[in-house]
Amino acid sequence: MKLLNQSIKYISISILAIVTVWAAIFYYNMLNEIKGSIDEGLEHYKRIIIKNAQKDSTILTKKHFDESFFATRKIPKKQALSVKDVYLDTIFYMQDADDKKPEAEPVRMLVTAFEVDGAYYELKVANSMVEEDDLIKELFNDTIWLYFSLIIGIIVVNNFVLKRLWKPFYEFLNQLKKFRLGYSQTFPKVKTGTKEFTDLQNAVNVLLQHTIETYEQQKQFIGNASHELQTPLAITTNKLELLIEKGDLQNEQAKSISEILQIVERLVKLNKSLLLLTKIENKQFLDNQKVSLNKVVQKSIEDLEDVATFKKVSISLKEMAELPFKMDASLANVIISNLLRNAIFHNIPNGNVIVEITERSIKISNTGSPQKLDENLIFTRFYKPDTTSKGTGLGLAIAKAISDLYGLKISYTFENNLHSFQMIFPAP
Repeated sequence: MKLLNQSIKYISISILAIVTVWAAIFYYNMLNEIKGSIDEGLEHYKRIIIKNAQKDSTILTKKHFDESFFATRKIPKKQALSVKDVYLDTIFYMQDADDKKPEAEPVRMLVTAFEVDGAYYELKVANSMVEEDDLIKELFNDTIWLYFSLIIGIIVVNNFVLKRLWKPFYEFLNQLKKFRLGYSQTFPKVKTGTKEFTDLQNAVNVLLQHTIETYEQQKQFIGNASHELQTPLAITTNKLELLIEKGDLQNEQAKSISEILQIVERLVKLNKSLLLLTKIENKQFLDNQKVSLNKVVQKSIEDLEDVATFKKVSISLKEMAELPFKMDASLANVIISNLLRNAIFHNIPNGNVIVEITERSIKISNTGSPQKLDENLIFTRFYKPDTTSKGTGLGLAIAKAISDLYGLKISYTFENNLHSFQMIFPAP
């Protein structure tokens, strides 16, 4: 969720909480004010009724509520002396001109007692709260409309004011997304006078400068390592080959030199693999272009055909769809070649390698060891399930590094005595 939408969400929730609390407090305060006002009116009516009862005795016989909204009844002195003024909320059934039958209406009632000519009476005075109840409902509805009006106002302000305020930030963020180590010549810049944004630019640029320096140092190290290690290894290999070619060595000497030559060749392969892995992890392969992985697979199978024949392994290719993907062509060749080599070298005599290509995946399966490999270790560096293997133990680690670089999902399964490595490509 974008920052602007996040702010709307939290502000809306905060305003809802504030308005809810405010509405509750306002409601009860307004209700108390209304009841207080009605109670004052009832107190006034009580005094008028008592005063009139002293002059007109017919009032004392009025036992039922009618249009005058009061009723009296005679009570004992003891009961009258214990009566205190009580204000109650109750219901009366009343029928207005537009009502077909009496309906329940809210009423505020005062219950009290008084004395006239030595006799004691209970007095009930009522006042309708219909209008007041409607007023409270109107206030509640107005509160709801106030909340929605505030939310709409916030959205408008967010889209037209805050969006303009945050515009430099999003422009700066887009520049950061497009920045590439070793390729971008200028640092991202923020065009604003807002202090926080300029501080962010300065902090990011310092970090980028440090990253570039580290990146250049790593590139220089890789270049030096490639030259300084490969050159002496190549010289050693040539001299050992010359010694063997002279033919004046004893069998044991020739055998020892041959073993040394094999070790040197392994060192050469190991050096190349480690340098390649380092370059991948440093993202030094950025020549991305649309690559036909079908053609890459076909070329790799063709290149490894002699090795497969020597190992007595047959390779079959099933192409269910074309699979184009934007990536570095050399890395596409490396990952396919590594997985195919792994399937051929870790196979059995007269074994099979099956390559399946679909719209979103490449699956390479092979016969081999009847036991499942360790899923937690198989993509780690220098992992060798077979200690007799002469490989570097970096082939699958390189495949995993390339997959991570391009967001591919690579996985291993063992089903029906087949070891399978599957790469699932993200949707275009």
